[in-house]
Amino acid sequence: MPNPDRCFDPEPSQRTLARSLYQSVSSLPLICPHGHVDVLSLAQNTRFGSPAELLVIPDHYVFRMLYSQGVPLENIKFNPDHREVWRIFSTHFHLFRGTPTGLWLRDELESVFGITEKPNADNADALYDHLETLLEKPEFLPQALFKQFNIATLCTTDAATDSLEPHLALQQAGFDVRPTFRPDKLLDLTSKNWLEEIRKLEALTHPIENFSSFIAAIQTRREHFKAAQATATDHGVTHPRTKRLSRTELETIFSKALHQQSYLEDMQNFTAHMLLEFAQMSIDDGLVMQLHAGSHRNHNTQLFEQFGSDAGADIPVAVNWTNGLETLLQEFGNEPRLRLILFTLDESTYSRELAPLVGHYPALRLGPPWWFMDSIHGIERYLDSVVETTGLANLAGFNDDTRAFASIPARHDVWRRTTCNWLAKQTLRGIVDEADAFEMAQDLAQNLVKDSYRL
Repeated sequence: MPNPDRCFDPEPSQRTLARSLYQSVSSLPLICPHGHVDVLSLAQNTRFGSPAELLVIPDHYVFRMLYSQGVPLENIKFNPDHREVWRIFSTHFHLFRGTPTGLWLRDELESVFGITEKPNADNADALYDHLETLLEKPEFLPQALFKQFNIATLCTTDAATDSLEPHLALQQAGFDVRPTFRPDKLLDLTSKNWLEEIRKLEALTHPIENFSSFIAAIQTRREHFKAAQATATDHGVTHPRTKRLSRTELETIFSKALHQQSYLEDMQNFTAHMLLEFAQMSIDDGLVMQLHAGSHRNHNTQLFEQFGSDAGADIPVAVNWTNGLETLLQEFGNEPRLRLILFTLDESTYSRELAPLVGHYPALRLGPPWWFMDSIHGIERYLDSVVETTGLANLAGFNDDTRAFASIPARHDVWRRTTCNWLAKQTLRGIVDEADAFEMAQDLAQNLVKDSYRL
């Protein structure tokens, strides 16, 4: 059984105050502004599939750990025998000791499915059968769990050309599920699939013959997303580089791409310019702009060639925010209509660059510790690194950033427990008073994310 005081400091005074702060926010509805849940499964409201499909296969935190210990990826993520996948997972469950994944898994297994024993080789089949029985019940269908999890708002991440019909159907059924506009596939000019993505965009908008018609098509799709209650866009880059290109340069690069003659430098310059275009669009249409940087995608070339992307081999790299964003911030950083939320996998930049930037420019907010840093110590390091410089009001709260739907409450719970423990320490050190700590706990749990994403 998970420790009821998990994430709290063992020092008695801090633990007592942390408990009180946590109790004040533990039952607040969940606001999920950025994630990767399959919206179609929510809309169709059919059972999640097997226990492995729900808890193991979609969760890169799980399968990358198993792969690191020599379990072939084809035996986990691409294995049609889901009972065998579950046996592998259960046999290796001890690998998650001391990790946030271990906390999430123990919490969701007990809180959602009533499983109090740790999975292992001996009980794997019995636990699988127990989960299979539960997943057949109406109360374990996606929409029932959505309500059980007390989710107030869930935002998915959607390609620019994705259908938004599932979102509209869920909204009509009373669920606040919103799309997020992610146009990354339209910027990768060197991809063999880029022209196919352009043709999809044309089918939804108008003929795309040059850069100007491309920009107009993107604006049309943004309007479509807004009509489906989207409040944000999302952009993933390795390095947060911005650069203003002339219209002649842009038309030349785009023409080369249409003729499949683009090179890496063209794509990099095009992306650097497009971040400026997206910032201006956000000023014009009010969509919050998210920028995720610092991930070397698909680092394991062998796995990428064999299985494609999302194989658990995305690795942090060092980035330069101060110089990289300079062009964008010189043009738009003082514009209060722009809301740009920054995420990084390079946590060395938190105190050195991001906190000073976010603590100055009105357009900026700082996203929560992301991916490898959404852990107890990662959250603590983040708060220690940035709050003194940014203040609390310039943070964007929390997002779960997950494909594993059943883990959402557990991930929010770790955030709420850890932030309350951190606030208790600040209170006992005399940095904030107790009344402020309770207000700050509410902000970190809910208010900041609602404000930052204009929800």
